[in-house]
Amino acid sequence: MTDNVIDVRNLTKIYNGRPVVDHVAITVPKGKIYGFLGPNGSGKTTTIRMLCGLLTPDEGEGTCLGLDLRRDALEIRRKVGYMTQRFSYWEDLSIRENLEFVATMYGLDRPKERVDKALSDLGLTGRADQLAGALSGGWKQRLALAASILHEPELLLLDEPTAGVDPQARRDFWDEIHRLAANGITVLVSTHYMDEAERCHAVIFMAYGKIFVQGTAAEVVKKTGLSMWIVHGPDLMGLMKRLEKDASNCSVAPFGDSLHVSCTDKAEIEKATRGMRQDYQWTEAEPSLEDVFIHYTRTAKDNFA
Repeated sequence: MTDNVIDVRNLTKIYNGRPVVDHVAITVPKGKIYGFLGPNGSGKTTTIRMLCGLLTPDEGEGTCLGLDLRRDALEIRRKVGYMTQRFSYWEDLSIRENLEFVATMYGLDRPKERVDKALSDLGLTGRADQLAGALSGGWKQRLALAASILHEPELLLLDEPTAGVDPQARRDFWDEIHRLAANGITVLVSTHYMDEAERCHAVIFMAYGKIFVQGTAAEVVKKTGLSMWIVHGPDLMGLMKRLEKDASNCSVAPFGDSLHVSCTDKAEIEKATRGMRQDYQWTEAEPSLEDVFIHYTRTAKDNFA
């Protein structure tokens, strides 16, 4: 196997004549955590399901864990840990019973040893006999992650694993993800939380079936070429309406007692604000990953429009 755990090209999936995933190329090296960003309906889940062998691409080729995406789909499924968006374990079974059942389904050797280790690693030992249905969102996610790593996968595919989970539980979950990566496991994780994306080694931004940019968070912000200002002054909502009309290619969003204005064309924003600058305080600032997210979401063409 090469150093790239995921290496796919021209990955395409079409539903009802429309490309949900449109000639996507993804390369993820061993032991890295890659964040998969994009608005709802971008094709992230479909891409993940193709990578783990659950869906067959209509076009494209490549490898996952050194195995051919088409020919070796069953073997890929056995070697990948996949955590779905929704909790999909048995709520009338205890945490331990859930893990024991998963170990049985996989036909794993040393099932008790594996289950005990997963309980210990995820801090679940003290709750092992608690019914899954009685768990909070954060503890359910720990159980789901424990079940995903029972068979000691080399690759984890996590689909919005912390949606609806409180900040402390999200931080604990990500500490565990970094521990797994430090032990050589590769992770591709889709998320809408920008603070989580910044904890990844690199990010991939996908919108409406296409990949727009990828790299470290800093590289992605730089590649986008956004300029951003923080604006203070009177009647900011009135200013926001004027900018949305006169600088339609720019993004304007209220943040507390200020506006954040971002645009790839400085000349456009300067022209749109000519004559009103003296009424407001404009401070140029570094754009954030969230500004980049909003920019690509606004400018990408909706493949179902």
